[in-house]
Amino acid sequence: MSTWEGSHAGEQRTALLSVFAAVALVALKLGAGLASGSLGLVAEALHSGTDLVAALLTLFAIRVAIRPPDREHPYGHGKAEHLAALGEAAFLVLASVFIAVQSVRRLTGDGGAEVDAAWYTLVVLVVVIGIDASRATVSWRASKRYASPALASNALHFAGDLVGSVAVLIGLLVVRAGVQEGDAIAALVVAVLVVVAAARLARGNVEVLMDRAPQAAAEAARQAIARAEPGVELRRLRVREAAGSYFVDAVIGIRPDAAVGQGHARADTVEAAVRRELPRADVVVHVEPGRGHSVRERVHAAAAGVEGVREVHNVRVLTVAGRPEVTLHLKLPAALSLDAAHGVTTDVERAIRAAAPELTVVHTHIEPLAVARDGAEPTPDDTTAEREEIADVVRARTGREPLGLQLRERQDGRLVALLTVCVAADEPLGEAHRLATEVEQEVRRRAPAIADVVVHTEPAG
Repeated sequence: MSTWEGSHAGEQRTALLSVFAAVALVALKLGAGLASGSLGLVAEALHSGTDLVAALLTLFAIRVAIRPPDREHPYGHGKAEHLAALGEAAFLVLASVFIAVQSVRRLTGDGGAEVDAAWYTLVVLVVVIGIDASRATVSWRASKRYASPALASNALHFAGDLVGSVAVLIGLLVVRAGVQEGDAIAALVVAVLVVVAAARLARGNVEVLMDRAPQAAAEAARQAIARAEPGVELRRLRVREAAGSYFVDAVIGIRPDAAVGQGHARADTVEAAVRRELPRADVVVHVEPGRGHSVRERVHAAAAGVEGVREVHNVRVLTVAGRPEVTLHLKLPAALSLDAAHGVTTDVERAIRAAAPELTVVHTHIEPLAVARDGAEPTPDDTTAEREEIADVVRARTGREPLGLQLRERQDGRLVALLTVCVAADEPLGEAHRLATEVEQEVRRRAPAIADVVVHTEPAG
């Protein structure tokens, strides 16, 4: 059984216990109230009757809420618990109105019956108070453990029952002291407590049903994103809650020249950070290009956004007479006609000038996008000379043996060398690249059969 399934099974057990407790309390209070003529006890019995209905609603709502999302309810069924809590609040209001009317009638002399505060009524109330205290505690702990609003509403309701039962006990003690109005006053106190509980219950659940943002959860998500991605631009964050779970929608802005994979990785990082902070959260992150600050960023983003462009590279910005100029390479589909390719470059230049109007010159170089070709691994005996030449070049340039060397044969019979060399770990990147370029050029000069050399540099040690 998963943690999610186990939590909802625990919620159902707690709700079922509430149903049994409510049945027992209705029987105890109603029996004692009718026997003694106590309006306070009858009111409490009615109050517990609403508890029974509420507990049944809670049990039903939890069973509905655990259903997985479907086509008609893509966000799940969690709000069923909040609807059940609103139904409970409505029952509480109706019960309080009835109790208040009967209390006022007795206090004004219209209700009339004498109250017999017999000893057994006091015993019943002591038992009831014990049950109310235990079930309020159990429901409250369960609501915290499972983050269940339905159980939280039950706990609040049971706590109100506890206070009401204490008020009725005090009222009967006053009756035994000779003041008959004590019972009606106690019943009126119960009615007020019911109204207060119903108002609090309705308000909290209406806010959830109206998708009011849970401020604490939203702030926790915001801080989690800031810690995980300090450089990311959080443009919008929306959080809503249902049955203890959160639905988080975030819009982030990243560098406009970032690749799609980089944007996806940023989104994954943000999702993971929010879920660590809000474990029961469904997180959706939308990535948008941020506002480019440098000319290069804006040029790259503008060119990459033109339809038909497959790759943008070698973007170079030069300042001539105080004004910036840009050159860049565009890769377009190899099957494209020159006329169509020229149309794409015209669109690219137009987009670049719109994104960076300060540019005086925009020069584009068109390249065909490379297509996948078949290759083969040559026999080692046939490439012994080439391997020795490559090893000599690497030793001469780096002072170390090659870390790795593989050869591939192209369809035209020429070779491609995949070479890995070690460079000092503290070597600047520019120097490491210069060394790799020298190795490539020297290998091609000394081994004409090798058409291309791909050099991968790794830090020594």
